[in-house]
This record gives sequence, structure tokens and C-alpha cells, in this order.
Amino acid sequence: MAAACGAIVANLYYAQPLIALIGPDVGLPPALASFIVTLTQIGYGVGLMLMVPLGDIIENKKLVLIAVGVTAFALLLAAFAPSALPFLGAVLFIGICSSIAQVLVPMAAHMASDETRGRTVGNVMSGLMIGILFARPLAGVLADQIGWRGVFFCSAAFMLALALLLLRYLPQRHPHSGHTYSQLIGSLWSIFRDTPVLRRRGFYQFALFADFSLFWTSVPLELAGGPFHLSQTQIAVFALAGAAGALSAPLAGRLADRGFGRIGTGLAIAGAFAAFALTGLVSIGSIAALVVAAILLDFCVQANMVFGQRSLFMMAPAIRNRLSGIYVAIIFMGGAVGSAIASPLYETFGWNGILAAGVAFPLIAFLFYLTELFGRQAEAR
Repeated sequence: MAAACGAIVANLYYAQPLIALIGPDVGLPPALASFIVTLTQIGYGVGLMLMVPLGDIIENKKLVLIAVGVTAFALLLAAFAPSALPFLGAVLFIGICSSIAQVLVPMAAHMASDETRGRTVGNVMSGLMIGILFARPLAGVLADQIGWRGVFFCSAAFMLALALLLLRYLPQRHPHSGHTYSQLIGSLWSIFRDTPVLRRRGFYQFALFADFSLFWTSVPLELAGGPFHLSQTQIAVFALAGAAGALSAPLAGRLADRGFGRIGTGLAIAGAFAAFALTGLVSIGSIAALVVAAILLDFCVQANMVFGQRSLFMMAPAIRNRLSGIYVAIIFMGGAVGSAIASPLYETFGWNGILAAGVAFPLIAFLFYLTELFGRQAEAR
């Protein structure tokens, strides 16, 4: 499940370090290039709200296999797209169908006991995060060898191979729900409205994932220009630094199982602020500061994701797919915001504009976190 999650979600990020190559080839101006990433994440959000809830009423293995097959087709369309419109349509469907990874995560939670649920979710999420973090360097290396279109073609072939593996090894899960699809979708608002933990956890991770997407959409542009002038392969090697952040997912799961989820959340938000503050040293050409910032930012973002999922998956099993869908949809709205503002900020203000936005997101999240912390202390007194 961890490997499948990583392979599926990686499709959202192959384009991220390649927007400078894809944009001119399909006819997108530089100021709109980051819209490629934004549209993929919007598609992911749509899938989370409209497709992932199906995991509460449809046999999960069948649902996963259909989504992976459609993803392969959309990747092929992207690989052969002659202009911007078909390419953007393809990446929208890649985003929608890649959301199926969030059906696999609740499946793993269903299979675990209460005592090990955080650890299990953390282990599966580590695979998902490794997919996210290795997608960028892999795309950069492949693009240097076979072009950006070859990256999408290879991913399509990999999705077809993954479908065969899932057909053989993924267990079936038959949800026991009497809801129709319209009732299922109609319940999303009431679940969001009546679940304060979901709203709070969603807001925290919205802010942190906006930072994550802002950083990884803009840093390839900074590294490709002065004072660094790195090649695509060198940028890919830099992106490997962020892969260390995947180690935080199983660690966060174990901490959450031991009751340290709340304090861990505060540390993760503060760590994201510190990571972006460190990127201020880019003005003196410090690539070491960027490497440390990338590791710290990814570590904190992934850890906080698991803290939130563990809290939600301790709730009613019958609505876990919908909780997961809403939670991750909120998160990827943050990612879409981060990637959408990256190109305009960078084109207008350079890295200083990215830095200002990057410290603002976790600062707002931490101020909101203080209302939870002080509220708990007041209750204790």
C-alpha cells in the first residue's frame, strides 16, 4: 500500500521542476507556467471530494484499479499533447485520479488496531511522501535524458504495471453502507460542519502545504537562475534533500500513538516557519541554507500530516474515507494556493516575495494553534 500510494501521488509532482520546459513547448507564458501545478492540485482536490468518498460505498480494490487505469490514459495524453489546452486537460484528470491514493490510506487504517493505527498510517504515508519527494528529482534526471514528454510516457507505463500488481496483491474491502452516492456527497458538508477536529487539523495543514508547494514550485526557478545557475540534473539532486522529510511520517505516527500529537503539531508548525526564515540566506548565495530548509520544511509538513490523519482515523470507521477526502482536499487547496502565487511572486519580487509569503503561512497557523493550546490549558484549570 505504501509503494502504491507513493507511485500514484508522484504523478502530481513530475511537472513541478519541469514547468520551465513544459510552458514554452505547449504555449504557456512564464507568468502562467506554475498554473500547470495548480491545475493538477485542483484536480486532486476535486477527486478527493467526488471520488474518494466512493470508498465508503464501493468495493475499494475495484475503485482503485479503475482510477489507476484512467491515470495511465491521462499521462499518455499529456505526453503527446500538442498545445496547452489538451495538456492542461490531461493534468487535470491526472490530479483527479491520483486522489485514489487517499482510499488506500483509510484501508490501511481499517486493517490496524487502535493501538497501532498511528504507526500504520505513518508507515503508509511514508511511502506516499517518498513518492512526492522523489518525483521531482526523478523527473529532472529523466527530462535531461529523454525530455519532459518522456517523463509522462514512462509514468504511464509504470501505472499500467502498477495496475497489474494491485490486481494480484491488493486485498478487497467491501464497505457496509446503505448510502447512495448523492447522500454520500451531501453528507460532506455536515461532516465538515460537525467535526471541529477536522476543521482545525485541516487549517493547520492547509497553511503548511501552501508553504511546501510554494517552496518546491519556486526553488527550481531560483536555482536555475543567478547566482546558482544549476542544470536540471543538479536541481534534481538538490530535490533529493527533501526526501529525508519522509522519515518523519512513521516517527510522527509513533509519537501520536503515545499521546504527543498536540505538542508535535506546535513543533511542526514552528519548524516550517524556521525553515522558510532560513531561506533568507539565499541572497548571499547559500545553497547549504536552502538544503537545510528543504529538509526541515518537508520533515515538518509530513509529520503534521500524520498527526492530523491519526486524530481523524480514531473517529467513526464508517466515514473514514470521507474524513480523509475532506482533510486532504483542504490540504491540497493550500497546495494550489502556494503554487498559484509562486510564479507571480517570483516574477515580480524575486525570492524576497517568496520568503515573505513563506513565513506568513506558518505564522498564521501557529497563532491559530495557540487558541487550541491555551483553550486546553483553560479547561485543565
